[in-house]
Amino acid sequence: MFRRIHHLGYAVRDAAAAAEFYRLRFGAAPGEPEPVEEQGIVAVMFPVGESRIELVQPTRPDSPVGKFLDKRGEGFHHVAFEVEDLDAALAELDSAGLDLIDRRPRVGAGGLRMAFIHPHDAFGVLTELVESGEHKE
Repeated sequence: MFRRIHHLGYAVRDAAAAAEFYRLRFGAAPGEPEPVEEQGIVAVMFPVGESRIELVQPTRPDSPVGKFLDKRGEGFHHVAFEVEDLDAALAELDSAGLDLIDRRPRVGAGGLRMAFIHPHDAFGVLTELVESGEHKE
């Protein structure tokens, strides 16, 4: 089902400051901040090999990332795996009884179709599935 790790998401209070840290300290090339209104975040991505790091800053305290920061503080938030067919992957996981936060795909950062699996069904890790056309034949 998984093609690769698409990105690792880090919850941060200030995406601009975090992006600048990674740029200065590690030579990363962060992209432009991208608001994702539906999720209540601003996302900044930068490449690391074939994968990316996504810095996610809440735009409102009641967003999922805002609640995460209040409860756990800054740090690792989620892993996103690229899948070839998101609808098929969700159907397979649903039929296996996994608790899907998103039963239907929605649009996330970069305009990609994505969906989340609840952490209690993935050993405590919030898991995102991303359908990306980057590697489709």
